[in-house]
Amino acid sequence: MKPFRIDIPQADLDDLRERLARTRWPDELDGAGWSYGVPVAYARRLAEHWRTRYDWREHEAALNAHPQFVTGIDGQDVHFLHVRSPEPDALPLLITHGWPGSVVEFMKVIGPLTDPRAHGGDPADAFHLVAPSIPGFGFSGPTRERGWDVARVARAWKELMSRLGYDRYGTQGGDTGATISPMVGRLDPDRVVGVHVNGGLGHPTGDPAELEGLTEAELSRMSLYADEDGRGYAIMQATRPQTLAFGLHDSPAGQLAWIAEKFKEWTDPARELPEDAVDRDQLLTNISLYWLTGTAASSARLYKESAASWFGRPEPSPIPHGVAVFPGDPGIRRFAEREHHVVHWSEFGRGGHFAAMEAPDLLVDDVRAFFRLVR
Repeated sequence: MKPFRIDIPQADLDDLRERLARTRWPDELDGAGWSYGVPVAYARRLAEHWRTRYDWREHEAALNAHPQFVTGIDGQDVHFLHVRSPEPDALPLLITHGWPGSVVEFMKVIGPLTDPRAHGGDPADAFHLVAPSIPGFGFSGPTRERGWDVARVARAWKELMSRLGYDRYGTQGGDTGATISPMVGRLDPDRVVGVHVNGGLGHPTGDPAELEGLTEAELSRMSLYADEDGRGYAIMQATRPQTLAFGLHDSPAGQLAWIAEKFKEWTDPARELPEDAVDRDQLLTNISLYWLTGTAASSARLYKESAASWFGRPEPSPIPHGVAVFPGDPGIRRFAEREHHVVHWSEFGRGGHFAAMEAPDLLVDDVRAFFRLVR
């Protein structure tokens, strides 16, 4: 394992600003709003902030304030934050992002999770935090061979925790991390004490009987499973990620729009724009990470590699699971309980899919509450 420090060349930052200044903006239909995708006026405003007011160096320094490392696992460099708690009895916690996220998502939860005493919490709730970048994402990318699906990532995470010497730990994740984290529990049941996810676990089978007795909120969430309009990005990344990558890799405006659209669709439905739900500069740091590491293609390939397992039915897991459901996420407990031992279930009225960015206080409290049951 080698210590790692982020140090993006100034030439890359200058190139980003120059490309943004030369953006060839597309036309659009009058009055279309967001119904055809990201409106040009919105993209231009966000891109102009990125070009003229956003300061990458400030956020690079904030990331570098946390210990980071790189290690080779299964032929791939794996980058990770490893932030140990000052509390000697802290529980190790492996926390995993998804797409279009990164370790940048966790900046607001690292302090409260690792040092609750300093953030008004109980020191007994402390964690040693391990936050890796998924292979193909950020400084764990790009991948250079086929086969890096979610199951292979889970195997790599098991190996990572072994190398760190942790014989007992928990896992947590959202989005793709909510798929990978339970897999780690299945692979390493003797060491994983519990799995916490934000978002749903499990999927409907199509049997009408499974709808009987669902609450009004659960019936509303059912529509999210059938949202064909919002699934186009996933179909593209699962079938033609390389074709898509030409635009994303060459145009920062394209990369910005591709990610910003998901933050519009997946953040708290009560918020009109992405920056109403998350800090605008944190969003741009996340987008910058994709651009500056050139990982548009390799991050999208995770969908291509994993598509065959999307709707599989895993063997039931005996590991205790906790689930936090935020607005806009399709979480239904009876679906989750088919393959997971759910002992903790929470539903929240604010926040959204990017909970660590949108409602870090709620997510931290829920993670603490679940792991009190299994420490």
